[in-house]
Amino acid sequence: MKSYACNGLRQTQTTRVLGFPPRIFTQQHITSFTQKSSKEECRTSSYSAAVVPSHLATGALLLVAACENLLAPGVAHALELHAEPSNALSLPTWAIHVSSVLEWVTAMGLMWKYAEASGNPRWKGMAWGMLPSLGSAMAACTWHFFYNSPDLEFLVVVQSALTVIGNCTCWWAAYRIYEAAMAEKSSA
Repeated sequence: MKSYACNGLRQTQTTRVLGFPPRIFTQQHITSFTQKSSKEECRTSSYSAAVVPSHLATGALLLVAACENLLAPGVAHALELHAEPSNALSLPTWAIHVSSVLEWVTAMGLMWKYAEASGNPRWKGMAWGMLPSLGSAMAACTWHFFYNSPDLEFLVVVQSALTVIGNCTCWWAAYRIYEAAMAEKSSA
Protein backbone atom coordinates (compact mmCIF):
# COMPACT_ATOMS: atom_id res chain seq x y z
CA MET A 1 0.00 0.00 0.00
CA LYS A 2 1.49 3.33 -1.00
CA SER A 3 0.09 6.79 -0.55
CA TYR A 4 1.87 10.09 -0.58
CA ALA A 5 0.79 13.35 0.97
CA CYS A 6 2.18 16.55 2.32
CA ASN A 7 1.19 19.32 4.80
CA GLY A 8 1.23 17.24 7.98
CA LEU A 9 -0.32 14.13 6.43
CA ARG A 10 1.07 10.64 6.65
CA GLN A 11 2.37 8.22 4.07
CA THR A 12 2.17 4.49 4.81
CA GLN A 13 3.86 1.84 2.73
CA THR A 14 3.26 -1.82 3.57
CA THR A 15 5.39 -4.68 2.28
CA ARG A 16 4.35 -8.31 2.68
CA VAL A 17 7.09 -10.89 3.12
CA LEU A 18 6.44 -14.64 3.21
CA GLY A 19 8.44 -16.42 5.89
CA PHE A 20 9.01 -20.00 6.97
CA PRO A 21 7.09 -21.66 8.56
CA PRO A 22 4.40 -20.22 6.29
CA ARG A 23 3.50 -16.98 8.05
CA ILE A 24 3.19 -13.59 6.56
CA PHE A 25 5.24 -10.88 8.16
CA THR A 26 4.03 -7.41 7.37
CA GLN A 27 6.54 -4.61 7.49
CA GLN A 28 5.03 -1.17 7.85
CA HIS A 29 7.12 1.81 6.79
CA ILE A 30 5.54 5.00 8.06
CA THR A 31 6.78 8.35 6.85
CA SER A 32 5.61 11.60 8.37
CA PHE A 33 5.62 14.76 6.30
CA THR A 34 5.86 18.17 7.91
CA GLN A 35 5.58 21.54 6.24
CA LYS A 36 8.59 23.80 6.79
CA SER A 37 7.05 27.02 5.57
CA SER A 38 4.17 28.17 3.46
CA LYS A 39 5.91 26.61 0.47
CA GLU A 40 5.23 23.04 -0.54
CA GLU A 41 8.65 22.01 0.84
CA CYS A 42 8.28 18.88 2.92
CA ARG A 43 10.69 17.18 5.28
CA THR A 44 10.37 13.45 5.85
CA SER A 45 11.15 11.20 8.77
CA SER A 46 10.46 7.49 8.68
CA TYR A 47 10.61 4.39 10.84
CA SER A 48 9.70 0.71 10.50
CA ALA A 49 7.61 -1.54 12.71
CA ALA A 50 7.22 -5.27 12.21
CA VAL A 51 3.70 -6.57 12.62
CA VAL A 52 2.99 -10.30 12.76
CA PRO A 53 -0.64 -11.30 12.23
CA SER A 54 -2.04 -14.44 13.84
CA HIS A 55 -2.14 -17.84 12.16
CA LEU A 56 -5.83 -17.32 11.45
CA ALA A 57 -4.99 -14.41 9.19
CA THR A 58 -2.22 -16.23 7.36
CA GLY A 59 -4.52 -18.10 4.98
CA ALA A 60 -6.53 -15.01 4.15
CA LEU A 61 -3.40 -12.94 3.60
CA LEU A 62 -1.90 -15.62 1.34
CA LEU A 63 -5.12 -15.64 -0.69
CA VAL A 64 -5.12 -11.86 -0.99
CA ALA A 65 -1.43 -11.86 -1.91
CA ALA A 66 -1.96 -14.52 -4.58
CA CYS A 67 -5.02 -12.86 -6.09
CA GLU A 68 -3.94 -9.23 -5.70
CA ASN A 69 -3.30 -8.75 -9.43
CA LEU A 70 -6.60 -10.44 -10.37
CA LEU A 71 -8.78 -8.17 -8.25
CA ALA A 72 -10.04 -4.69 -9.03
CA PRO A 73 -7.82 -1.86 -7.72
CA GLY A 74 -8.33 -1.27 -4.01
CA VAL A 75 -10.13 -4.57 -3.35
CA ALA A 76 -7.00 -6.37 -2.17
CA HIS A 77 -6.31 -3.58 0.34
CA ALA A 78 -9.90 -3.80 1.62
CA LEU A 79 -9.54 -7.56 2.15
CA GLU A 80 -6.32 -7.35 4.19
CA LEU A 81 -6.80 -8.23 7.83
CA HIS A 82 -5.66 -6.05 10.68
CA ALA A 83 -2.53 -6.90 12.59
CA GLU A 84 -3.25 -8.48 15.95
CA PRO A 85 -1.61 -7.29 19.17
CA SER A 86 1.18 -9.25 20.82
CA ASN A 87 -1.19 -10.66 23.47
CA ALA A 88 -3.49 -12.32 20.90
CA LEU A 89 -3.98 -16.05 21.37
CA SER A 90 -2.46 -18.37 18.78
CA LEU A 91 -4.52 -20.74 16.65
CA PRO A 92 -3.58 -23.83 18.75
CA THR A 93 -4.54 -22.00 21.94
CA TRP A 94 -7.91 -21.01 20.45
CA ALA A 95 -8.40 -24.63 19.34
CA ILE A 96 -7.88 -25.79 22.94
CA HIS A 97 -10.26 -23.13 24.30
CA VAL A 98 -13.05 -23.86 21.81
CA SER A 99 -12.69 -27.66 21.98
CA SER A 100 -12.76 -27.54 25.80
CA VAL A 101 -16.01 -25.56 25.76
CA LEU A 102 -17.55 -27.96 23.20
CA GLU A 103 -16.36 -30.95 25.24
CA TRP A 104 -17.93 -29.49 28.38
CA VAL A 105 -21.27 -28.88 26.64
CA THR A 106 -21.17 -32.44 25.25
CA ALA A 107 -20.49 -33.84 28.73
CA MET A 108 -23.46 -31.88 30.11
CA GLY A 109 -25.69 -33.30 27.37
CA LEU A 110 -24.47 -36.83 28.01
CA MET A 111 -25.16 -36.45 31.76
CA TRP A 112 -28.71 -35.35 30.94
CA LYS A 113 -29.26 -38.31 28.59
CA TYR A 114 -27.81 -40.73 31.16
CA ALA A 115 -30.24 -39.35 33.75
CA GLU A 116 -33.15 -40.08 31.42
CA ALA A 117 -31.83 -43.53 30.45
CA SER A 118 -31.02 -44.63 34.01
CA GLY A 119 -34.06 -43.05 35.64
CA ASN A 120 -31.79 -41.32 38.17
CA PRO A 121 -32.62 -37.58 38.14
CA ARG A 122 -29.52 -36.78 40.20
CA TRP A 123 -27.47 -37.00 36.99
CA LYS A 124 -29.52 -34.05 35.68
CA GLY A 125 -28.35 -32.26 38.82
CA MET A 126 -24.78 -32.90 37.70
CA ALA A 127 -25.56 -31.32 34.31
CA TRP A 128 -27.00 -28.28 36.12
CA GLY A 129 -23.98 -28.26 38.45
CA MET A 130 -21.67 -28.01 35.44
CA LEU A 131 -23.41 -24.86 34.16
CA PRO A 132 -21.44 -22.31 36.26
CA SER A 133 -18.19 -23.80 34.96
CA LEU A 134 -19.46 -23.34 31.42
CA GLY A 135 -20.18 -19.70 32.24
CA SER A 136 -16.61 -19.42 33.55
CA ALA A 137 -15.25 -20.77 30.26
CA MET A 138 -17.39 -18.37 28.25
CA ALA A 139 -16.17 -15.42 30.36
CA ALA A 140 -12.54 -16.42 29.73
CA CYS A 141 -13.09 -16.87 25.98
CA THR A 142 -14.88 -13.52 25.76
CA TRP A 143 -12.02 -11.74 27.50
CA HIS A 144 -9.47 -13.40 25.20
CA PHE A 145 -11.59 -12.63 22.11
CA PHE A 146 -11.24 -8.92 22.89
CA TYR A 147 -7.45 -9.26 23.38
CA ASN A 148 -7.58 -9.16 27.20
CA SER A 149 -8.87 -5.61 27.13
CA PRO A 150 -8.48 -3.70 30.42
CA ASP A 151 -12.05 -2.46 29.92
CA LEU A 152 -13.25 -6.07 30.30
CA GLU A 153 -11.00 -6.98 33.20
CA PHE A 154 -14.10 -7.54 35.36
CA LEU A 155 -14.55 -10.76 33.34
CA VAL A 156 -11.51 -12.19 35.13
CA VAL A 157 -13.30 -11.76 38.45
CA VAL A 158 -16.53 -13.20 36.99
CA GLN A 159 -14.59 -16.14 35.59
CA SER A 160 -12.90 -16.80 38.94
CA ALA A 161 -16.16 -16.60 40.86
CA LEU A 162 -17.95 -18.90 38.42
CA THR A 163 -15.07 -21.39 38.66
CA VAL A 164 -15.41 -21.56 42.46
CA ILE A 165 -19.21 -21.79 42.25
CA GLY A 166 -18.95 -24.45 39.50
CA ASN A 167 -16.51 -26.52 41.55
CA CYS A 168 -18.87 -26.39 44.54
CA THR A 169 -21.99 -27.26 42.51
CA CYS A 170 -20.20 -30.16 40.77
CA TRP A 171 -19.02 -31.44 44.14
CA TRP A 172 -22.54 -31.20 45.54
CA ALA A 173 -24.06 -32.97 42.52
CA ALA A 174 -21.43 -35.74 42.69
CA TYR A 175 -22.11 -36.17 46.41
CA ARG A 176 -25.85 -36.49 45.72
CA ILE A 177 -25.13 -39.19 43.10
CA TYR A 178 -22.82 -41.00 45.55
CA GLU A 179 -25.39 -40.72 48.34
CA ALA A 180 -28.12 -42.21 46.13
CA ALA A 181 -25.81 -45.05 45.03
CA MET A 182 -24.97 -45.87 48.67
CA ALA A 183 -28.65 -45.82 49.64
CA GLU A 184 -29.48 -48.13 46.72
CA LYS A 185 -26.59 -50.46 47.63
CA SER A 186 -27.61 -50.70 51.30
CA SER A 187 -31.25 -51.39 50.42
CA ALA A 188 -30.29 -54.26 48.09
